[in-house]
Amino acid sequence: MIERLVPEGVAAVDAFEDVAEPGDLHPAETALVAKAVDTRRREFTTARWCARQALAALGAPATALLPGPHGAPVWPEGTLGSITHCAGFRAAVAARSSAVAALGIDAEPNEPVPDGVLGAIALPGEQRHLRELALAEHEVRWDRLLFSAKEAVYKSWYPWTGQRLDFEDAALTFTLDHGTDDSGSRLGGGFTARILSPASSAAALPDRLEGRWLAGQGLLLTAITVVRAVRGGGAGSGAGPFDRSRQG
Repeated sequence: MIERLVPEGVAAVDAFEDVAEPGDLHPAETALVAKAVDTRRREFTTARWCARQALAALGAPATALLPGPHGAPVWPEGTLGSITHCAGFRAAVAARSSAVAALGIDAEPNEPVPDGVLGAIALPGEQRHLRELALAEHEVRWDRLLFSAKEAVYKSWYPWTGQRLDFEDAALTFTLDHGTDDSGSRLGGGFTARILSPASSAAALPDRLEGRWLAGQGLLLTAITVVRAVRGGGAGSGAGPFDRSRQG
């Protein structure tokens, strides 16, 4: 499912149930979840399994994926990637860093965010935008999709730039496409994240990211891929206290 949101050259693997056993982890990874409950160990293990499958598709080594200073996994030299998991779903994507500059994915249940959360994650303009989207399509929980897309923004932005973002540092807008696939109807579209952080402006970094989203099987998936420039062309995109706990 996640492969629909990333371009060619990005390896994507997902699982709707736990397919790996805790003993399949690298010893250093096992230590990270040694005191965790069984559910956490299993989702962590399957998510790492997805990541190793994605790396294998690139011909990259299956090394331990350990967290860096801010929780995101450190990928083997010459690669980058992103991991996500939520109830009933685990996924990972990986690419060669020579071809892709930034990569971030996130998965969430297609359910409303808890009471009081929307005001903390959404700018006033975003809240108006979500209300308009809800009138056009009521099957998508747009508040949760906004949360997921901001997670994807952070996961792609921080490893790329070394800068951290808060919720108010990115303003998002969504587009909605209706389509069908082998399983019937599906909902998806694109989104644009306008980066508002003053530090980003001072560093002359790109001021926006483009992403893709998909709703299906009770899930909301988001992804951002920033492809490196080729032969002098411009780089393109396809595909704060954000919830960094689910980066790996």
